[in-house]
Amino acid sequence: GDSVNKSWSVNSAPCDLNGGAYETISLDRGIVLTTAGRESTGGALSTFHFTDLGPSAFNYQIVYFSDDNIARKTGSSTTITSQIDIVYKSAGRDTLSFEKTTKLIDLDALFASGVVAYKETKNSGVTQVCPKPGNGVGSKNAVNVSNGNNSNAANNAKNPNNANKTGKADKASIETFLTNEIGTLSTLDRAAQETELAWFASAAAPFRGMEINVVSENLLTHQYEARVLAPAFSAITGIRINHVLIGEADAVERLHQQILAGDNRFDAYVLDSDLLGTLWRYGQVRSLTDWIAGEGKDVTSPTLDLPDFIGGPFTTGPDKKLYQLPDQQFANLYWFRYDWFTDPRNKADFKARYGYQLGVPVNWSAYEDIAEFFTGRTINGNKVYGHMDYGKKDPSLGWRFTDAWLSMAGAGDKGVPNGLPVDAWGIRVDANSRPVGSCVTRGGDTNGPASVYAITKYLDWLTRYAPPAARGMTFSQAGSVPADGQIAQQIFWYTTSTAAMSQKGLPVTNADGSPKWRMAPSPHGAYWEEAQKPGYQGVGSWTLMANTPADRARAAWLYAQFVTSKTVDVKKSHVGLTFIRESTIQHKSFTDRAPRLGGLVEFYRSPARLQWSPAGANAPDYPRLSRLWWQNIGDAAAGAKSPQQSMNALCAAQEAVMDQIERSGVQGEHGPRLNVPQAPNIWFAHGGAPKPKLANEKPPPQTVDYDTLIQSWKLRAASTAPGPKPGASGG
Repeated sequence: GDSVNKSWSVNSAPCDLNGGAYETISLDRGIVLTTAGRESTGGALSTFHFTDLGPSAFNYQIVYFSDDNIARKTGSSTTITSQIDIVYKSAGRDTLSFEKTTKLIDLDALFASGVVAYKETKNSGVTQVCPKPGNGVGSKNAVNVSNGNNSNAANNAKNPNNANKTGKADKASIETFLTNEIGTLSTLDRAAQETELAWFASAAAPFRGMEINVVSENLLTHQYEARVLAPAFSAITGIRINHVLIGEADAVERLHQQILAGDNRFDAYVLDSDLLGTLWRYGQVRSLTDWIAGEGKDVTSPTLDLPDFIGGPFTTGPDKKLYQLPDQQFANLYWFRYDWFTDPRNKADFKARYGYQLGVPVNWSAYEDIAEFFTGRTINGNKVYGHMDYGKKDPSLGWRFTDAWLSMAGAGDKGVPNGLPVDAWGIRVDANSRPVGSCVTRGGDTNGPASVYAITKYLDWLTRYAPPAARGMTFSQAGSVPADGQIAQQIFWYTTSTAAMSQKGLPVTNADGSPKWRMAPSPHGAYWEEAQKPGYQGVGSWTLMANTPADRARAAWLYAQFVTSKTVDVKKSHVGLTFIRESTIQHKSFTDRAPRLGGLVEFYRSPARLQWSPAGANAPDYPRLSRLWWQNIGDAAAGAKSPQQSMNALCAAQEAVMDQIERSGVQGEHGPRLNVPQAPNIWFAHGGAPKPKLANEKPPPQTVDYDTLIQSWKLRAASTAPGPKPGASGG
């Protein structure tokens, strides 16, 4: 790559933090090399590699870059196991804040997997500064970096350095973990829990003493795995786990590096199932269907119970084989202020102005009316807004649209879990699942009328109904705004924010901590039809790469099953609120907690959850294609291009990537086979996607009463709820 000089400066006042919890460091005249061969742009720092640490006399800094955080170590020798710090990157690119921790991490393993080394030419000064908030409300990726061997988990399991190295089940470690951490928060009774964990201890016997490296994005769910479950697994099995937490974009980049380099960077990944099409086409991932029947059979838990995983259909490839094991799921839903929507004065004023009832919007026409109604209205002495979004040209702008925004508008075809032959990205595939086009001229829908309408509405609402500052915000910056109490509704809201939005003391919670807000199904656009995908659901899933040595893959597979096991899943779900098992969703503890979660439990117990799905398998190279979205739509958000121009550029860029893949032949029989371009009218007459432009893109508005909706969900869920299974606990 190109070498660049980089200087960091600090502009913060000192403060007392009980021994210096935070500090900043100035890095002078350091040289970095990026894996992409260029300096990172767009805010979030990309993955860096340093090619030469030099002799031990040099001071150096090893840095692990992610979307919002950096793990960092300094020293004057090549020792690589030591105390590290968590680092928060501020909105300004030249300021870093460091939080001291007592975690230990194997930096050698990280360096081999893509860690950055940053060599300094002179010592850096250190000063104390005030801390920033850690887990920002609404953040898709909570800011943290951790390691499975965290001393904070000492109360939950034995120190992994003293892990079980015998050939027998470590009964004491099992009992300690179950008593101190799990208790009754499991779908299994105590005897069944002990039996399940004893199996893990026994199956791990050939791998005791092995050190395994796994990586996931830094959601709260994965923080719990790294801090609590990894040490417990080590204590029970004797397998040491380095569970590395990084940003979502970095996790995808690590995977891409492993595919391109052909070496083993990590022994297992937790990746969005959005990558399924990429993994399947490149042939670089193990089929779990084949794995469980073959070389992984003796390390597959008898209590795994694959039908219990609600995300199984989302991690199944076009060949009907399972490729990933779900670890966490979250949906993108509609969020609104229930207290404002049920206020008698607001309801009367809305009815008088628009002629229908204020309620949960079913379509975008109603959403727009509600946004207009609340924008500028004074509630409790404060001016409020009818919409919240973000618009800065930044990598986070990408998933604002790749996460089903076009299909919510009505782009793409009908189909469950995804539209076929045209998906939510506007990519068309043929009968053999080979991508054949993205632009309308090749039968795609990325630049079709429905997609252009989707971008037009996004820009219109952002400009007219959101706070003015929203246009310059990234995803993380915008995420906390609804919690401040001045937003009436948000059409694009991730359920990973549920825990943070439920904290006592917020303007959006009552004195007892119960929410003033609710979540509901997302409204749909003018082009949407029944049986089309109405929204996005992310499924972070365990993935075993084909080039990982078999013994390391087998040991990592044990850990993947442990953190998703019936013994631990209820407790883990209470921490992260990212359900993966039907049995967990139906657990009594979530019935009891449901009133404090704003509709999350009701949604996941309802048939509606089956309609929300990941990106699907049409995208032939997710890492390369996804980065095109924020760059091209960002031009429209910045006013540099019209919505039509930006989507024309996006579909052309996607087809250029597909053409490269096709000409290379690297994806074989599953790779792209681009259609010969034809006039758009030929495809419009074809039926399905792409659809011709509507004469009226604002059909009559529709709303539904929230409480009526929830009651209908409960009745339908009760009629289809599964009965208890053998070994199950009543909760």
